[in-house]
Amino acid sequence: MNYPYRFHPDACQTCKGRCCNGESGNIWVSREEIQGISDFLNLTCEDFIKNYLRKISYRYSITELKSGDNYACVFFDSIINRCSIYTVRPEQCRTFPFWPYFKTHPREVFEECPGVVPLKQDQD
Repeated sequence: MNYPYRFHPDACQTCKGRCCNGESGNIWVSREEIQGISDFLNLTCEDFIKNYLRKISYRYSITELKSGDNYACVFFDSIINRCSIYTVRPEQCRTFPFWPYFKTHPREVFEECPGVVPLKQDQD
């Protein structure tokens, strides 16, 4: 898919995890991801589901922590501004900012992520 922007991951060092916190949302995980994260955390799948996921209809989403008006993924480490399960993070996290929604709404991702730059800017 062609997106009207590029992503520079080195910007992640400076943004303090805007993609991991802010408005409340869903962080979907598949059965395979549940198994992988459970293994990474040395938990049974049942304990991981009970302690870190919420069931929405037939799917699971990682829980969030609320602080004032801010919501953050329970696995976002605000001290080091990094995901604590980065190597096994869900596909939804791995594919950010290349989500179909942002392809047609790039202004929103430009505002959210300093690593996202329009192609015309990037080619200077």
